Amino acid sequence: MQTHEIKSTTKFKKEVRVGRGGKRGKTSGRGTKGQGARAGNKKRPEFRDIIKKLPKLRGYKFNSRKTSSTVVTFEFIEKVFNAGDIVSPYTLADKGVSSTKGHMLSSVKILNRGTLSKALTFEHCHVSKAATETITKAGGTVAPVVKRIIKKEKGGTSGKPKNSTKKVSSKKAPQAE
Repeated sequence: MQTHEIKSTTKFKKEVRVGRGGKRGKTSGRGTKGQGARAGNKKRPEFRDIIKKLPKLRGYKFNSRKTSSTVVTFEFIEKVFNAGDIVSPYTLADKGVSSTKGHMLSSVKILNRGTLSKALTFEHCHVSKAATETITKAGGTVAPVVKRIIKKEKGGTSGKPKNSTKKVSSKKAPQAE
């Protein structure tokens, strides 16, 4: 082994020089004058002040995801829908009754006010007990309620989640002999 092949076991550390005698110059890498140049420097985080200005109790600007429910009576349904039609939040939104926030439809509650003489099918609507009796007497049906309804897109999507299908390979697994 020769002297140029010898490797050090410890890393070579440069001596940190501070002030005018060192390579760092007069401010010693601390920037310029002021609070940052002093010993014991701690600046207050600016983001904390922004957080403290936000309202503490939620509900000031954070209730935007809640949807309102629309109350619909038989008086209105009798005027707008024909016999055999489907009454749902989609059709009520098309008629301009229920409101939409973004792509979310508001939930619909059917109340027993007025009379119903047409056989209609009610889908995805909350229906009172007295209203279900009136609907069944008129020859209509009431379908169960879905919790969250997404508005139909213009491109033809139905707003329902697509079923993901995985392709299964047709190769057979090797069998043990």
